[in-house]
Amino acid sequence: MTGNAKLMTRAAIAVALLMAAAPVCPQTGVPEGFRPIFDGKTLKGWHVSRTAHHGSTPNVYVENGEIVMKQKPYGQGGLLFTDKKYHNFELYLEVKEAWGCNSGIFLRSTEGGSAYQIELDQTRGTGNLLGENMRVSVTARATDIEKVWKLDDWNSIRVLMTGDAPRIAEWINGVQMFDVTEPVNDKIAGETTGYIGLQLHWGSVYEQSVAHASSMAGSWKPDAAYRFRKVAIKELP
Repeated sequence: MTGNAKLMTRAAIAVALLMAAAPVCPQTGVPEGFRPIFDGKTLKGWHVSRTAHHGSTPNVYVENGEIVMKQKPYGQGGLLFTDKKYHNFELYLEVKEAWGCNSGIFLRSTEGGSAYQIELDQTRGTGNLLGENMRVSVTARATDIEKVWKLDDWNSIRVLMTGDAPRIAEWINGVQMFDVTEPVNDKIAGETTGYIGLQLHWGSVYEQSVAHASSMAGSWKPDAAYRFRKVAIKELP
C-alpha cells in the first residue's frame, strides 16, 4: 500500500469514527438524548447490594466526578446498583480499568446479581457479553476491541438493550463490537426489567508470608480501583 493510500485509509477510519459518535451535550458531557443517572458528586440514586455476591462491604465513593470502586476488606468486592429498574434502554458510560482486576456492567440485574453482563477485564475479554449467575443463550465477543481500546485511559461504552428476549448491541469508543438477539429471555422467572449495575469482583487475599510462592499477576492489587464517569441512560419504549 502506498503512503497516499495509507493516509486515505486512516482518514476514512477517522471519518467513520466521527460519524458513529453521537453529538455530546456540552453541559453534561454525555451524548445528546441521554439523561445522566450519576450526578458526578454523590451516589444518590444508587445503592450497594447487601447480598454476599462478591462481597457486601466495598469501598465505593465519588472523587473528581468519578465513581471509584475498591475492595474492602482487601479480597472482597460487591455490586453497585441503580435504585431504579430498567427495561428498554441505551446506556452510556466511561470506564478506566485497572490492569489485572475484574469488573463488569450488569444489565437487567436482580438484587442478587443475576444479569446479562458486559465483561470488564483486560486479561479475560473486556467488552464481551456474558451471563452473571445465569446462562445466556447467545454470548458475544468484542472482536475488534484491540483496535480501539486505550490502555490506562478512559474508554466509552454504549449498550443498546431492547425486547423481552433482548437484542443487545455494544459500541466501544464509537465502534460497534457486536449486535446479537437472544432467542429467549434468559432471566430468572421471565423477568424483563432489572437494575443497571457496576461490579467490583472479589479477589484472592494477598498474604505477605506466602508472597514468594504465589504470583499476583492475575489478582486485584492492594488499593487498585475501577473508575466510572458520565453514566447516562436513554429509556426507550
